[in-house]
Amino acid sequence: MDIDFSPEDRAFQQEVRAWFKAHTPAELKRKTVTGEMLQKDDIVQWQRRLDTQGWLVTGWPKEHGGPGWTPTQRYIFDLERAAASAPVGLSMGVIMLGPVLVAFGTPEQKAQYLPRIRRCEDWWCQGYSEPGAGSDLASLKTTAVADGDDYILNGSKIWTTYAHWATHMFCLVRTSSTGKKQEGISFLLIEMDRAGIEVKPIVSIDGEHHLNQVFLTDVRVPRKNLVGREGQGWDIAKYLLTHERTSIAGVADCKAHLANLYTAAGERRSGGRPLAEDGAMRLKLARAEIELMALEYTNFRVLADTATGKAPGPESSLLKTMGTAVQQTLSELDVEIAAEMAWPWHEGGELGHGRYAHAMPRYCFSRAATIYGGSDEVQKNVLAKMLLAGGAR
Repeated sequence: MDIDFSPEDRAFQQEVRAWFKAHTPAELKRKTVTGEMLQKDDIVQWQRRLDTQGWLVTGWPKEHGGPGWTPTQRYIFDLERAAASAPVGLSMGVIMLGPVLVAFGTPEQKAQYLPRIRRCEDWWCQGYSEPGAGSDLASLKTTAVADGDDYILNGSKIWTTYAHWATHMFCLVRTSSTGKKQEGISFLLIEMDRAGIEVKPIVSIDGEHHLNQVFLTDVRVPRKNLVGREGQGWDIAKYLLTHERTSIAGVADCKAHLANLYTAAGERRSGGRPLAEDGAMRLKLARAEIELMALEYTNFRVLADTATGKAPGPESSLLKTMGTAVQQTLSELDVEIAAEMAWPWHEGGELGHGRYAHAMPRYCFSRAATIYGGSDEVQKNVLAKMLLAGGAR
Protein backbone atom coordinates (compact mmCIF):
# COMPACT_ATOMS: atom_id res chain seq x y z
CA MET A 1 0.00 0.00 0.00
CA ASP A 2 1.43 3.38 -1.01
CA ILE A 3 0.75 5.86 1.78
CA ASP A 4 0.83 9.57 1.01
CA PHE A 5 3.24 10.80 3.68
CA SER A 6 4.26 14.46 3.83
CA PRO A 7 7.75 15.47 2.57
CA GLU A 8 8.82 15.88 6.21
CA ASP A 9 7.61 12.39 7.06
CA ARG A 10 9.34 10.98 3.97
CA ALA A 11 12.62 12.55 5.11
CA PHE A 12 12.07 11.10 8.58
CA GLN A 13 11.42 7.68 7.02
CA GLN A 14 14.74 7.79 5.15
CA GLU A 15 16.58 8.77 8.35
CA VAL A 16 15.06 5.88 10.30
CA ARG A 17 15.64 3.40 7.45
CA ALA A 18 19.33 4.36 7.22
CA TRP A 19 19.80 4.03 10.99
CA PHE A 20 18.31 0.54 11.17
CA LYS A 21 20.38 -0.56 8.19
CA ALA A 22 23.56 0.61 9.91
CA HIS A 23 22.83 -0.44 13.48
CA THR A 24 20.79 -3.67 13.53
CA PRO A 25 23.12 -6.60 14.38
CA ALA A 26 23.08 -9.44 11.84
CA GLU A 27 22.38 -12.06 14.54
CA LEU A 28 19.29 -10.18 15.72
CA LYS A 29 18.06 -10.00 12.12
CA ARG A 30 18.52 -13.74 11.72
CA LYS A 31 16.57 -14.51 14.90
CA THR A 32 13.78 -12.12 13.93
CA VAL A 33 13.36 -13.59 10.43
CA THR A 34 13.40 -17.21 11.61
CA GLY A 35 11.28 -16.60 14.70
CA GLU A 36 13.92 -17.78 17.16
CA MET A 37 13.31 -16.69 20.75
CA LEU A 38 15.47 -13.75 21.84
CA GLN A 39 17.48 -14.15 25.00
CA LYS A 40 17.58 -11.58 27.79
CA ASP A 41 20.94 -10.16 26.74
CA ASP A 42 19.70 -9.77 23.14
CA ILE A 43 16.79 -7.64 24.31
CA VAL A 44 18.70 -5.60 26.89
CA GLN A 45 21.53 -4.67 24.51
CA TRP A 46 19.13 -3.81 21.70
CA GLN A 47 16.87 -1.66 23.88
CA ARG A 48 19.88 0.19 25.30
CA ARG A 49 21.07 0.87 21.76
CA LEU A 50 17.64 2.32 20.91
CA ASP A 51 17.61 4.38 24.11
CA THR A 52 21.03 5.83 23.34
CA GLN A 53 19.59 6.98 20.02
CA GLY A 54 16.53 8.36 21.87
CA TRP A 55 14.23 5.95 20.05
CA LEU A 56 13.13 3.45 22.70
CA VAL A 57 10.13 5.03 24.45
CA THR A 58 8.56 6.44 21.30
CA GLY A 59 5.08 6.79 22.83
CA TRP A 60 6.18 8.55 26.03
CA PRO A 61 5.97 12.34 26.55
CA LYS A 62 9.15 14.31 25.89
CA GLU A 63 9.53 15.20 29.57
CA HIS A 64 10.01 11.51 30.32
CA GLY A 65 12.44 10.76 27.49
CA GLY A 66 10.15 10.34 24.49
CA PRO A 67 11.28 11.76 21.12
CA GLY A 68 8.19 13.94 20.69
CA TRP A 69 7.12 12.23 17.46
CA THR A 70 3.70 12.46 15.90
CA PRO A 71 1.58 9.27 15.70
CA THR A 72 2.46 9.11 11.99
CA GLN A 73 6.18 9.22 12.77
CA ARG A 74 5.77 6.47 15.37
CA TYR A 75 3.98 4.40 12.74
CA ILE A 76 6.75 5.03 10.19
CA PHE A 77 9.36 4.09 12.78
CA ASP A 78 7.63 0.77 13.46
CA LEU A 79 7.29 0.03 9.74
CA GLU A 80 10.99 0.60 9.15
CA ARG A 81 12.00 -1.37 12.22
CA ALA A 82 10.02 -4.38 11.07
CA ALA A 83 11.18 -4.05 7.44
CA ALA A 84 14.78 -4.06 8.68
CA SER A 85 14.10 -7.32 10.62
CA ALA A 86 14.86 -5.51 13.86
CA PRO A 87 13.12 -6.91 16.96
CA VAL A 88 10.44 -5.21 19.01
CA GLY A 89 12.20 -6.15 22.23
CA LEU A 90 10.31 -6.47 25.50
CA SER A 91 7.13 -4.44 25.85
CA MET A 92 6.21 -4.85 29.53
CA GLY A 93 7.96 -1.77 30.89
CA VAL A 94 8.07 0.39 27.77
CA ILE A 95 4.61 -0.15 26.24
CA MET A 96 2.53 -1.21 29.26
CA LEU A 97 3.82 0.11 32.58
CA GLY A 98 5.42 3.33 31.35
CA PRO A 99 2.17 4.91 30.10
CA VAL A 100 0.40 3.78 33.30
CA LEU A 101 2.97 5.51 35.51
CA VAL A 102 2.83 8.65 33.37
CA ALA A 103 -0.97 8.73 33.75
CA PHE A 104 -1.46 7.47 37.32
CA GLY A 105 1.91 7.36 39.12
CA THR A 106 3.08 9.71 41.86
CA PRO A 107 5.98 12.08 41.09
CA GLU A 108 8.17 9.81 43.24
CA GLN A 109 7.15 6.69 41.30
CA LYS A 110 7.81 8.39 37.97
CA ALA A 111 11.23 9.59 39.10
CA GLN A 112 12.16 6.18 40.49
CA TYR A 113 10.95 3.85 37.76
CA LEU A 114 10.69 5.60 34.38
CA PRO A 115 14.43 6.28 33.90
CA ARG A 116 15.25 2.71 34.93
CA ILE A 117 12.74 1.32 32.41
CA ARG A 118 14.40 3.37 29.68
CA ARG A 119 17.87 2.17 30.62
CA CYS A 120 16.63 -1.43 30.90
CA GLU A 121 17.90 -1.59 34.47
CA ASP A 122 14.58 -2.94 35.72
CA TRP A 123 12.88 -5.85 33.96
CA TRP A 124 9.11 -5.94 34.44
CA CYS A 125 6.64 -8.80 34.21
CA GLN A 126 2.84 -8.61 34.32
CA GLY A 127 0.89 -10.18 37.18
CA TYR A 128 -2.64 -10.30 35.79
CA SER A 129 -3.85 -13.82 34.90
CA GLU A 130 -4.59 -16.34 37.64
CA PRO A 131 -5.29 -20.09 37.69
CA GLY A 132 -8.97 -20.74 37.10
CA ALA A 133 -9.80 -17.13 36.21
CA GLY A 134 -9.27 -17.34 32.45
CA SER A 135 -9.68 -13.93 30.81
CA ASP A 136 -11.96 -12.72 33.62
CA LEU A 137 -9.58 -10.44 35.52
CA ALA A 138 -12.37 -9.41 37.88
CA SER A 139 -12.32 -12.94 39.31
CA LEU A 140 -8.78 -12.60 40.63
CA LYS A 141 -8.22 -13.96 44.14
CA THR A 142 -4.71 -12.74 45.03
CA THR A 143 -5.20 -10.68 48.18
CA ALA A 144 -3.35 -7.67 49.57
CA VAL A 145 -4.16 -7.01 53.22
CA ALA A 146 -3.02 -3.73 54.77
CA ASP A 147 -0.64 -4.14 57.72
CA GLY A 148 0.86 -0.87 58.91
CA ASP A 149 2.96 0.62 56.11
CA ASP A 150 2.81 -2.61 54.09
CA TYR A 151 0.44 -4.88 52.25
CA ILE A 152 0.71 -8.64 52.82
CA LEU A 153 0.10 -10.56 49.58
CA ASN A 154 -1.10 -14.14 49.12
CA GLY A 155 -2.10 -15.82 45.88
CA SER A 156 -0.78 -16.96 42.51
CA LYS A 157 -0.31 -15.58 39.00
CA ILE A 158 0.05 -17.67 35.83
CA TRP A 159 1.29 -17.32 32.22
CA THR A 160 3.67 -14.67 33.57
CA THR A 161 5.99 -13.90 30.66
CA TYR A 162 9.69 -13.67 31.56
CA ALA A 163 9.01 -13.69 35.31
CA HIS A 164 12.20 -15.78 35.66
CA TRP A 165 14.16 -12.83 34.26
CA ALA A 166 12.18 -10.08 35.96
CA THR A 167 13.35 -7.77 38.73
CA HIS A 168 9.84 -6.34 39.24
CA MET A 169 6.18 -7.18 38.64
CA PHE A 170 3.20 -4.87 38.18
CA CYS A 171 0.35 -6.77 39.69
CA LEU A 172 -3.41 -6.69 40.17
CA VAL A 173 -4.43 -7.61 43.72
CA ARG A 174 -7.67 -7.70 45.69
CA THR A 175 -7.71 -5.12 48.49
CA SER A 176 -11.45 -5.44 49.18
CA SER A 177 -14.01 -8.23 48.83
CA THR A 178 -17.11 -6.07 49.35
CA GLY A 179 -19.21 -4.45 46.62
CA LYS A 180 -18.66 -5.08 42.92
CA LYS A 181 -15.73 -7.36 42.12
CA GLN A 182 -14.08 -4.71 39.98
CA GLU A 183 -14.15 -2.12 42.78
CA GLY A 184 -11.94 -4.15 45.11
CA ILE A 185 -8.91 -4.39 42.80
CA SER A 186 -5.71 -2.39 43.20
CA PHE A 187 -2.51 -2.01 41.15
CA LEU A 188 0.79 -2.72 42.95
CA LEU A 189 4.47 -2.63 42.02
CA ILE A 190 6.43 -5.56 43.48
CA GLU A 191 10.15 -6.29 43.66
CA MET A 192 10.68 -9.92 42.63
CA ASP A 193 13.41 -10.56 45.22
CA ARG A 194 11.00 -10.16 48.16
CA ALA A 195 10.65 -13.07 50.57
CA GLY A 196 7.72 -15.35 49.77
CA ILE A 197 7.90 -15.09 45.96
CA GLU A 198 8.45 -18.36 44.08
CA VAL A 199 8.67 -18.63 40.28
CA LYS A 200 8.02 -21.97 38.59
CA PRO A 201 8.63 -22.45 34.83
CA ILE A 202 6.00 -23.36 32.25
CA VAL A 203 7.48 -24.74 29.03
CA SER A 204 5.06 -23.95 26.20
CA ILE A 205 4.22 -25.94 23.09
CA ASP A 206 7.04 -24.27 21.12
CA GLY A 207 9.53 -25.90 23.48
CA GLU A 208 10.63 -22.57 25.00
CA HIS A 209 10.60 -21.29 28.56
CA HIS A 210 9.16 -17.80 28.55
CA LEU A 211 6.05 -18.45 30.67
CA ASN A 212 5.84 -19.05 34.42
CA GLN A 213 3.58 -19.42 37.42
CA VAL A 214 4.35 -17.07 40.31
CA PHE A 215 3.39 -17.95 43.90
CA LEU A 216 3.01 -15.18 46.51
CA THR A 217 3.06 -16.32 50.14
CA ASP A 218 2.91 -13.65 52.86
CA VAL A 219 4.85 -11.23 50.65
CA ARG A 220 5.31 -7.80 52.22
CA VAL A 221 5.08 -4.86 49.80
CA PRO A 222 5.27 -1.20 50.90
CA ARG A 223 1.99 0.67 50.54
CA LYS A 224 3.92 3.41 48.70
CA ASN A 225 4.11 0.93 45.80
CA LEU A 226 0.38 1.36 45.20
CA VAL A 227 -0.28 3.05 41.84
CA GLY A 228 -3.30 5.35 41.87
CA ARG A 229 -5.86 4.95 44.63
CA GLU A 230 -6.77 1.77 46.46
CA GLY A 231 -9.58 0.19 44.46
CA GLN A 232 -8.61 1.99 41.23
CA GLY A 233 -6.81 -1.05 39.81
CA TRP A 234 -9.62 -2.04 37.44
CA ASP A 235 -9.57 1.33 35.67
CA ILE A 236 -5.78 1.28 35.51
CA ALA A 237 -5.81 -2.28 34.16
CA LYS A 238 -8.23 -1.31 31.38
CA TYR A 239 -6.04 1.67 30.49
CA LEU A 240 -2.98 -0.56 30.32
CA LEU A 241 -4.75 -3.19 28.24
CA THR A 242 -5.69 -0.66 25.54
CA HIS A 243 -1.96 -0.05 25.02
CA GLU A 244 -1.18 -3.78 25.13
CA ARG A 245 -3.94 -4.75 22.72
CA THR A 246 -3.00 -2.01 20.26
CA SER A 247 0.61 -3.21 20.24
CA ILE A 248 -0.43 -6.89 19.97
CA ALA A 249 -2.05 -6.10 16.59
CA GLY A 250 1.50 -5.96 15.19
CA VAL A 251 0.73 -4.36 11.81
CA ALA A 252 4.35 -3.57 10.96
CA ASP A 253 5.60 -7.03 11.85
CA CYS A 254 2.76 -8.65 9.89
CA LYS A 255 3.79 -6.64 6.82
CA ALA A 256 7.40 -7.79 7.20
CA HIS A 257 6.24 -11.38 7.78
CA LEU A 258 4.13 -11.30 4.60
CA ALA A 259 7.07 -9.98 2.60
CA ASN A 260 9.17 -12.88 3.90
CA LEU A 261 6.43 -15.31 2.88
CA TYR A 262 6.46 -13.99 -0.68
CA THR A 263 10.24 -14.44 -0.74
CA ALA A 264 9.95 -17.96 0.65
CA ALA A 265 7.24 -18.88 -1.89
CA GLY A 266 9.60 -17.76 -4.63
CA GLU A 267 12.37 -19.96 -3.27
CA ARG A 268 10.38 -23.14 -2.63
CA ARG A 269 9.47 -25.33 -5.58
CA SER A 270 6.42 -27.49 -6.21
CA GLY A 271 6.03 -29.68 -9.28
CA GLY A 272 9.25 -28.29 -10.70
CA ARG A 273 8.27 -24.62 -10.52
CA PRO A 274 8.32 -21.91 -7.83
CA LEU A 275 5.51 -22.25 -5.29
CA ALA A 276 4.73 -18.58 -5.94
CA GLU A 277 3.40 -19.63 -9.36
CA ASP A 278 0.92 -22.10 -7.86
CA GLY A 279 -2.60 -20.71 -8.22
CA ALA A 280 -3.86 -21.94 -4.86
CA MET A 281 -0.85 -20.49 -3.04
CA ARG A 282 -1.14 -17.16 -4.84
CA LEU A 283 -4.81 -16.97 -3.78
CA LYS A 284 -3.92 -17.68 -0.13
CA LEU A 285 -1.20 -15.02 -0.13
CA ALA A 286 -3.54 -12.52 -1.78
CA ARG A 287 -6.25 -13.15 0.82
CA ALA A 288 -3.71 -12.67 3.63
CA GLU A 289 -2.59 -9.41 2.04
CA ILE A 290 -6.19 -8.16 1.82
CA GLU A 291 -6.81 -9.02 5.49
CA LEU A 292 -3.61 -7.22 6.42
CA MET A 293 -4.62 -4.16 4.38
CA ALA A 294 -7.93 -3.99 6.27
CA LEU A 295 -6.03 -4.26 9.56
CA GLU A 296 -3.70 -1.45 8.52
CA TYR A 297 -6.59 0.87 7.62
CA THR A 298 -8.13 0.16 11.03
CA ASN A 299 -4.80 1.04 12.59
CA PHE A 300 -4.82 4.33 10.66
CA ARG A 301 -8.16 5.21 12.27
CA VAL A 302 -6.68 4.65 15.72
CA LEU A 303 -3.66 6.75 14.74
CA ALA A 304 -5.97 9.55 13.63
CA ASP A 305 -7.63 9.50 17.04
CA THR A 306 -4.36 9.46 18.96
CA ALA A 307 -3.13 12.39 16.86
CA THR A 308 -5.82 14.47 18.59
CA GLY A 309 -4.52 13.40 22.00
CA LYS A 310 -7.13 10.71 22.56
CA ALA A 311 -5.90 7.52 24.27
CA PRO A 312 -6.69 4.20 22.54
CA GLY A 313 -10.20 3.06 23.48
CA PRO A 314 -12.42 0.11 22.53
CA GLU A 315 -10.95 0.29 19.01
CA SER A 316 -7.89 -1.41 20.48
CA SER A 317 -10.06 -4.50 20.98
CA LEU A 318 -10.90 -4.49 17.27
CA LEU A 319 -7.22 -4.10 16.38
CA LYS A 320 -6.27 -6.92 18.70
CA THR A 321 -8.92 -9.29 17.31
CA MET A 322 -8.10 -8.54 13.69
CA GLY A 323 -4.34 -8.46 14.22
CA THR A 324 -4.05 -11.80 15.98
CA ALA A 325 -6.22 -13.45 13.32
CA VAL A 326 -3.86 -12.14 10.62
CA GLN A 327 -0.85 -13.36 12.61
CA GLN A 328 -2.32 -16.85 12.81
CA THR A 329 -3.05 -16.85 9.07
CA LEU A 330 0.55 -15.87 8.31
CA SER A 331 1.96 -18.54 10.64
CA GLU A 332 -0.19 -21.16 8.89
CA LEU A 333 1.19 -20.07 5.52
CA ASP A 334 4.68 -20.21 7.02
CA VAL A 335 4.28 -23.90 7.74
CA GLU A 336 2.52 -24.64 4.45
CA ILE A 337 5.29 -23.03 2.39
CA ALA A 338 8.07 -24.61 4.45
CA ALA A 339 6.42 -28.09 4.25
CA GLU A 340 8.91 -30.75 5.38
CA MET A 341 11.53 -28.04 6.05
CA ALA A 342 9.41 -26.89 9.00
CA TRP A 343 9.63 -30.22 10.78
CA PRO A 344 10.67 -28.80 14.13
CA TRP A 345 12.24 -31.45 16.32
CA HIS A 346 14.68 -33.82 14.68
CA GLU A 347 16.71 -36.51 16.45
CA GLY A 348 18.64 -34.89 19.29
CA GLY A 349 16.43 -31.79 19.32
CA GLU A 350 17.87 -30.22 16.14
CA LEU A 351 15.50 -27.70 14.58
CA GLY A 352 14.57 -27.34 10.91
CA HIS A 353 16.51 -25.43 8.30
CA GLY A 354 17.34 -21.76 7.64
CA ARG A 355 14.46 -19.33 7.45
CA TYR A 356 12.08 -22.23 8.13
CA ALA A 357 13.80 -23.34 11.33
CA HIS A 358 11.14 -22.04 13.71
CA ALA A 359 8.08 -22.11 11.45
CA MET A 360 6.38 -24.94 13.34
CA PRO A 361 7.18 -23.69 16.89
CA ARG A 362 6.03 -20.19 15.86
CA TYR A 363 2.82 -21.64 14.41
CA CYS A 364 2.14 -23.64 17.57
CA PHE A 365 2.67 -20.69 19.92
CA SER A 366 0.63 -18.35 17.72
CA ARG A 367 -2.47 -20.42 18.59
CA ALA A 368 -2.44 -18.49 21.88
CA ALA A 369 -2.45 -15.07 20.18
CA THR A 370 -6.25 -14.90 20.21
CA ILE A 371 -6.21 -15.59 23.96
CA TYR A 372 -3.44 -13.55 25.57
CA GLY A 373 -4.13 -9.87 26.18
CA GLY A 374 -7.80 -10.83 26.54
CA SER A 375 -9.46 -13.56 24.48
CA ASP A 376 -11.42 -12.90 21.29
CA GLU A 377 -14.63 -13.48 23.23
CA VAL A 378 -13.71 -10.72 25.69
CA GLN A 379 -12.80 -8.32 22.85
CA LYS A 380 -16.12 -8.97 21.12
CA ASN A 381 -17.97 -8.21 24.37
CA VAL A 382 -16.08 -4.91 24.62
CA LEU A 383 -16.99 -4.04 21.03
CA ALA A 384 -20.63 -5.03 21.55
CA LYS A 385 -20.91 -2.72 24.56
CA MET A 386 -19.38 0.11 22.55
CA LEU A 387 -21.85 -0.41 19.69
CA LEU A 388 -24.81 -0.63 22.07
CA ALA A 389 -23.75 2.55 23.81
CA GLY A 390 -23.45 4.29 20.46
CA GLY A 391 -26.89 3.05 19.46
CA ALA A 392 -28.37 4.35 22.73
CA ARG A 393 -27.15 7.83 21.89
